[in-house]
Amino acid sequence: MSDRFRIPVTQPSQARGLCERLIMAAAVLAVGGAAAMAAPLATQPGALGVELNKLEAYEKGCRAYVVINNTSDIGYQSVKLDLVLFQPDGVIARRFAVDLAPLKASKKSVKLFDIENLTCDKISSVLVNDVMECKSDTGPVTDCLAKMSLTSVSGAPLTK
Repeated sequence: MSDRFRIPVTQPSQARGLCERLIMAAAVLAVGGAAAMAAPLATQPGALGVELNKLEAYEKGCRAYVVINNTSDIGYQSVKLDLVLFQPDGVIARRFAVDLAPLKASKKSVKLFDIENLTCDKISSVLVNDVMECKSDTGPVTDCLAKMSLTSVSGAPLTK
């Protein structure tokens, strides 16, 4: 072993204390790291991970690809979102509603939405303004917007 990896210890009690601190630090890092890696995108019961994955030009405008990760054991019959699209200058380009449902329990889904008469380069961000309706297989779900985790891997952020 190289000398640059050796820690000078003059007394056995120093070595024991140092070893105990190193073991404790390693245990904390291992437990914390494992917990962080195991945390799903949406962890609350009934929560949904919603990702704006791609904006793609098509002949009539822009097509949005949305990935919904339902990590819960709840199926959804309706998840109607009030969306607002913003232009690069901050001016609202369009407001419309989409329904992400039906969504099966413990299932990842991809939904496509066509946005006619608006090119993708005119969309700089997407706001989930509200959830207009949220129903599971067993009835209405409260605080649906608060239970959503939003992300974007497209050029336009998806926010609440």
